[in-house]
Amino acid sequence: MNKLPIFPFLILLVCLSSKAQVITDSLLIEGHYRVFHYNIPSKSLRQPSLIFVMHGSGGDGLGMMKSTGKMEQQAGTDNALIVYPSGYKRYWNECRKASPAQANLENINEQAFFEGMIQYFKKRYQINSEHVFAVGTSGGGHMAYKLALTMPGAFRAVTAIIANLPDTTNLDCVPSGKAVPIMIINGTEDRTNPYNGGPVILGQNMTMGEVRSTDRTLAYWAELARYQGKPTMEKLPDTDPNDGKTIERYVYQEKGKPEIVLLKVIGGKHDYPNDIDVHQEALSFFMRQIHRN
Repeated sequence: MNKLPIFPFLILLVCLSSKAQVITDSLLIEGHYRVFHYNIPSKSLRQPSLIFVMHGSGGDGLGMMKSTGKMEQQAGTDNALIVYPSGYKRYWNECRKASPAQANLENINEQAFFEGMIQYFKKRYQINSEHVFAVGTSGGGHMAYKLALTMPGAFRAVTAIIANLPDTTNLDCVPSGKAVPIMIINGTEDRTNPYNGGPVILGQNMTMGEVRSTDRTLAYWAELARYQGKPTMEKLPDTDPNDGKTIERYVYQEKGKPEIVLLKVIGGKHDYPNDIDVHQEALSFFMRQIHRN
């Protein structure tokens, strides 16, 4: 990938509380100012890990920050810096060919944006470029898949929440063919991102084309990592019996191979389960990759 000129544009400090401040900044990428947000990091961080958290279609980075309170609290202990980029006009140019979003129609260069942010945080906060991660929800989950498909050398691991890979007829990325550690969190009763595959329809009949089933999505990453047979399975504690959801964890894990995980939320819709904090779960997954061979 060709490296493009990147220019910091604006820094805005917003007081959220007596203990937290948010920096909003942007990079000029191919004529577009691309915005991102992050909390001022603690001075105790030393060569921290970098974690991107991506919002869903129609959202933005600031809004996404409201869902990650527990993750932010744990991040300091785990020596991690969390960043919330915003999509182009509230959408990502992910890998769905049928997406009518302007980001897709204009073929916005997301790889240059994320590479630019990595360099930004490497320069300002000396992040460990070997410990870069990404987690996204819905459309942000599709963006996480794109990063894993097209920039596996830049990302140590990714997590995709309520998102399946685009079907082969709806895929307009060129996959690298390299395996990466990945965790998928999907609900079996999700009508927006159908667990068993099919068309993804957003509000007002906005169609994003078809996606693969969760089983096919899991199998894609497992096969890239050269796993054979079935994953191990365990049932997670049902900490909220009233939400109508239970979770099964499926894991492919062998020494020398990327860890591949599915959290199957039985009864889950296009939302987060109450039994776990999905972003804390992602953070734990990422930190585990640092200590694996």
